[in-house]
Amino acid sequence: MAVKRVKKTSNTEDLLTCIVDAIQEKKGKNVVSLEIGALPNAVCKYFVFCNADSTTQVDAIANNIEDKVLEKLGEKVYRSDGYQNAIWIVLDYIDIVVHVFQTEWRNYYRVEALWADAKAIQYEEV
Repeated sequence: MAVKRVKKTSNTEDLLTCIVDAIQEKKGKNVVSLEIGALPNAVCKYFVFCNADSTTQVDAIANNIEDKVLEKLGEKVYRSDGYQNAIWIVLDYIDIVVHVFQTEWRNYYRVEALWADAKAIQYEEV
């Protein structure tokens, strides 16, 4: 019996574009990617951050990312966490780690400030 394998994308840029598009489709705010791959002890190539004003929208954004990446690139999320309370959901795609925050928690933790020396790209709101 043949085992069906999920196609893995080798293009990190395609994955990044798909993730950002999925966030924007669900009206995620303040979308930023940090290129941390060149920094010492980097755990991935990119971090992507966004926020939303409600836990319902945080959940919808994270679900949309998972759905669109699977649909367009055939790639499943390696690991996820935070769906229980939806104030901060993390999606790990190995090369890219996505952080979807509820707005007040993103402002409180200011996680992206930890990588202030990384190249940052701010995406326009659609």
